[in-house]
Amino acid sequence: MDLFPAIDPYDSGHLAVSDGNILYWETVGTPSGLPIVYLHGGPGSGCTAGTRRYFDPNVFRAVLFDQRGCGRSTPRADDPNTDLSTNTTDHLITDIERLREHLEIDTWVVAGVSWGVCLALAYAQAHPDRVAAMALGAITTGSRREVEWITQDMRRILPREWERFVEPVPPAERDTNLAAAYTRLLAHPDATVRENAALRWCEWEDTHVSLVPGWAPSPRYQDPTFRMMFARVVTHYWGNDHFLGENQLLDGMHRLAGIPAVLVHGRYDISGPLDTAWELSRRWDSSRLVVVEDAGHGGGSFTGELVEAISSVAETTRR
Repeated sequence: MDLFPAIDPYDSGHLAVSDGNILYWETVGTPSGLPIVYLHGGPGSGCTAGTRRYFDPNVFRAVLFDQRGCGRSTPRADDPNTDLSTNTTDHLITDIERLREHLEIDTWVVAGVSWGVCLALAYAQAHPDRVAAMALGAITTGSRREVEWITQDMRRILPREWERFVEPVPPAERDTNLAAAYTRLLAHPDATVRENAALRWCEWEDTHVSLVPGWAPSPRYQDPTFRMMFARVVTHYWGNDHFLGENQLLDGMHRLAGIPAVLVHGRYDISGPLDTAWELSRRWDSSRLVVVEDAGHGGGSFTGELVEAISSVAETTRR
């Protein structure tokens, strides 16, 4: 399925939540449509205008927002003085509920990609009565195993690039929690050290998704402001196990019994191997797994399949 035409929000605003954070939100589509909330990846990527095109404007009232510390929400993490101690998964779950109440939505479909999947699962397990259906792409569960695969184990696939990735890290820390080590580099008093760490982290982010056919470097990593914002937030979450207990989301899948869902995952997603999506689907009887044969962590037919998944869960909720 193709993306829908470019569209502007029909409403937007800023919502004060807690700890001095103010979230940017917007709605696209039709005010009387089926409510759906989109949870962006990263953590720290923010929403883009392109994401609005995932939703049929004649069907959905789509809610998009920038999570704490990124995008058009404030304060942003590219400021080294921004305190991230109140930026956790539980805080984001509370923010989502605050936004739902602010927009006077009773229940909604929940969609997300990559980190947004992890957050969507955590939110749905906390508030299953507010979730009508789910459409999720590039499946993650936030486990330490997943983070260690990307930051440590992928050296077996990309050894030269991994050596460049760990070069700023003190040798004694290179076989430990690399995300936490980068968090310390990104808090260094020397701005040059911080900026080099953000650059190296984002280079690796671009590299570990690069085996998908047709891959091209992401232009967003050329922006030093985005690099710093993204690197600070993602390492904060990865270095702290996404503020989740080990296997918390997989072990909590019984809470989503009966909630219809479509899971979309690329066959060539080397940075997020397919076994995570497979295991999740095995624990979720009301879900359907779509393996995209020409995609990795995006690319190929991935976006089209995700758009199809979003449209299909809309049909499910109408029955």
